[in-house]
Amino acid sequence: MPDLAAVIKRVVESEMCFSTAVQHNSKISNRLNQQSPHDSFCSILPGLPDDIAMFCLALIPRKYIPIMGAVCKRWRMFIQSKDFIPVRKETGMLEEWLYFLTSDLDGKGSHWEVMSSLEGKTWMLPPMPGSVKAGFSTVVIDGKLLVIGGFSMNDGIQSTSADVYQYDTRLNRWTMLAKMNVARYDFACTEVNGMIYAVGGYGSDGESLSIAEVYDPDMNEWTLIENLRRPRYGCFACSFGGKLYVMGGRSSFTIGNSRFVDVYSPEGHSWCEMKNRGCVMVTAHAVLGKQLFCMEWKNQRMLAIFDPADNSWRKIPVPLTGSSTIGFQFGILDNKLLLFSLEEDPGYRTLIYDPAAPAGSEWHTSSLKLSGPCLCTATIKA
Repeated sequence: MPDLAAVIKRVVESEMCFSTAVQHNSKISNRLNQQSPHDSFCSILPGLPDDIAMFCLALIPRKYIPIMGAVCKRWRMFIQSKDFIPVRKETGMLEEWLYFLTSDLDGKGSHWEVMSSLEGKTWMLPPMPGSVKAGFSTVVIDGKLLVIGGFSMNDGIQSTSADVYQYDTRLNRWTMLAKMNVARYDFACTEVNGMIYAVGGYGSDGESLSIAEVYDPDMNEWTLIENLRRPRYGCFACSFGGKLYVMGGRSSFTIGNSRFVDVYSPEGHSWCEMKNRGCVMVTAHAVLGKQLFCMEWKNQRMLAIFDPADNSWRKIPVPLTGSSTIGFQFGILDNKLLLFSLEEDPGYRTLIYDPAAPAGSEWHTSSLKLSGPCLCTATIKA
């Protein structure tokens, strides 16, 4: 861990945000004392007021944060609080890391890894509890990664899950949260205004669902909300303007692909529909900035971009690298879109799309390679 004197020296030099952060941190200190009155007599850092001490802790590089959480209860409470990331942001110490799930080389399991830059150096996370699943969803909230639902196969028998596992990036550990009301897989899931929504998918009996529910992280509780107007599976969700958008997928094999976007307003507690003029059966998607990037199963050589400001779609060709039949999984790092291969291909070089680059130079390739085929990714700032 960096020398304490060096950290304090940096605090003194941080004149631009120090006074504001101290005023804010004094309120945080009061909240921590209320949460744990028996420990309030213990200083976070001996010899320093707690508001300044919290500023010091926020200056520690991200890779040392799990070690900080093991020092004492007061440090751990601050690191786990909702105030930690805002204080990190004030100090300019927020770091963006990309987490990704890759298949094991034998194809029988998977494991989570993380990288901190496009240079490609990665390390593994602790194994996630529970059985190996497919059809699950991942959501990031408050610097934590949630893996929700899915199904597993045991002795040829499929089991649909309502389990929710949380990986705390600050403490480098997994915990189990409250189960969903309805077990499901191949469903839409995203965060909107600090709440997590799970919509549609397949249920335990194999039937497509119209059931939707919302998770409150503060209460650790799932609550059912108004159903979709029709069942929907194989869909995905994203958030724009404080509303939930559910796109793609199907209602049933006979009805075919969904041509509508279901939009949920948390304020009005109701659904409405809008015509989908873009992608239908989406195999990969990611929100970068204020735009949605999608890849359709029928055309892996075209990147579709949705702008919610005017409800418009546009498409741009994807350069060819490696096999023309490669499918992609998206990742986001350093405000760039990364296209990881879904299969092993020695000739494939990871494609990177930079929306801020000058016209004609948005695409380039990287030697960055994951340890196996990419199953899903999550970008987390902490």
